[in-house]
Order: sequence, then structure tokens, then C-alpha cells
Amino acid sequence: MTDRMTYIHLVNRPSGFPSADDFAFLDAPLPRLEPGTALVENLYVSVDPYMRQLMDGGWDLHTPLEGRSLGRVIASADDRLAVGDIVRHRNAWRTHALVRPEDVQPVLESPGVPLSAHLALLGNGTGLTAYVGLTRIADLRPGETVYISAAAGGVGTAAGQIARLLGAGRVIGSAGSPAKVRHLVDDLGFDAAFDYHDGPVGAQLAKAAPEGIDVYLDNVGGDHMEGAIANLREFGRIAWCGGISGYNGEPRQLRNIDEVLGKSLRVQGFMVRHHLDAREEMESRLVPLLQRGEIVSDETIVDGFENTVSAFLGMLRGENTGKMLVRLR
Repeated sequence: MTDRMTYIHLVNRPSGFPSADDFAFLDAPLPRLEPGTALVENLYVSVDPYMRQLMDGGWDLHTPLEGRSLGRVIASADDRLAVGDIVRHRNAWRTHALVRPEDVQPVLESPGVPLSAHLALLGNGTGLTAYVGLTRIADLRPGETVYISAAAGGVGTAAGQIARLLGAGRVIGSAGSPAKVRHLVDDLGFDAAFDYHDGPVGAQLAKAAPEGIDVYLDNVGGDHMEGAIANLREFGRIAWCGGISGYNGEPRQLRNIDEVLGKSLRVQGFMVRHHLDAREEMESRLVPLLQRGEIVSDETIVDGFENTVSAFLGMLRGENTGKMLVRLR
């Protein structure tokens, strides 16, 4: 076992799109075990859109960064965590982490379920976000039409498959390239998808759903939100879980916000951390389907901790399909 660890600091507040120069890699001795702690060797770390917002002030400069991670316990000074246990935790952007049992979620390895899925289809920030958004927030009902923005990303690829599981009559997604559009339809079972670069979102959505939509799962904001509002039927619902279009600058004001009132629409933002009690329900539905190959954990995996920053920047540029993860070992 190595006696050193590597971690990443944020060293600059970016203006606009971030760069590799905003980060620094550092080396240090492994932290010492204290009573009630365990040492985890990280296996996968997550890079997510929300992290761009944290760069503007949520992350402290010159300190190890926060993020979701999956690791294996390699030493323990607490009976509740045994060597070999797999755990989810929030001490990412580093090769090793000192954790306490109350700060981790044990992960049970299941046949047919790759470990990476526990940060992707079964992860809090991905599959659970999609599941909560469609079930608890939007209350998607059988036969309804749902539109998902950033549909080729981690939340979006999970949401499209979950919407089908919930009985949606029509599932529509928007993505950023022709290849991603084909992936949504050919591989993930979306009924229709379009490239938002090809024209106004509202017009393309109207073509894909000429009778309108009932539910919108929003990962983007901006013109995607405007387009969804324009096409929502009366009493439609918006589950708002992200706004990546505004993360590198000021989001623009919605020009058709009055339609929310005129159509009696419901718009609700949500944070998955307030709905962690839905995890058992989600896993009971998705794990058997994953094991039978009836649903997939769509992932883009980058190998090597040294590529964490480039994976993060690539995710912000839309270079991934599904969940973007870094595999350390």
C-alpha cells in the first residue's frame, strides 16, 4: 500500500469557462487513522455540472475539493467499517480520503451491476435525481409526454429510461450533437430527440410533440426552459434540477414567464439531498432491470486520476454521453 496521496486544489476563481490553470495537483502523506475513522482508497470520482457553480465561491481556494466518490476501505479504526467495504462519500478529487461511518453510504456489490453504476444510474446526483424529479416532483403519469433537456448527460440518460419505466407515452430529449441524438433514440429508447444547435428549441420541440408536452425535466434553463414553457399543455409540470446554460455567465431572463400563469403550470426546483429516502424504492425498481439488461447505466469513463481536471472540463464542453466518471484504479 502506498504511503502517499494526491489531491486537487482550486487555485483561481474563473471568469467564464474554467481552464486547467484554475487547478493544482498536490502530493501529501496519507492521513493517519484516528478512532472512529477509516481510510478509503477512491476507485471512481464524479465530475458534475454543479461543480462549475462551486468554483465561483462554494469551493474554498487551496483546499481539497468536494464531490461524490466511490471507494474501498483499506484501513479502519471503527467496527462499523471493515477493510474491503465499498462506500460512497463526498471526499472526491483525491486518491484517498479519511472518513467517518456517518459520512458514508455502504454499497452492496450485486451480480451484473458494475461498481461505477453506483455513481451513475444508481447514484444520488444522477439516477436518484432523475427518479425523484419524475416521480415526486413532476408526478409523471402513464401515457404522458415528457421532454428532457441535456438528455445525453448523466441525469438525462437515466431520466429517459426511467420515464419509459413509469409508462410515459412519449419521451423526447434534446442534446448537443447528431451522434448524441442518434444515441438517445437508437440505444436508450427515446421516441424523438433533436440537436438544439439546429434551430430554436421551442420550434424543434413543437415538431417533436405537436400536441404539446405534459412534463419537463430541466437540466439547462435558458432557451430550453422557454421552449418547454411554450409547448407545455395546461396544468403541465416542470421539475427543475439544473441550469447549465447559465453556469459560465449570467442566465438570461425568460421571455414567456407569463405563460406559467396563463397555463396554470407548476414549476418546482428540487435538490436530491432532500429526497434520499427515495433511494431504496429506486434501487428496488432499477437494480433487477439493470441485472437483466433491460436498462443501462450510461457512462463515459476516463482512466487516471491525473485526468480528473480534463474530464471535468470535457464534461462542461459536452464531450460525454451519460455520466462522466474518472476511474482511478
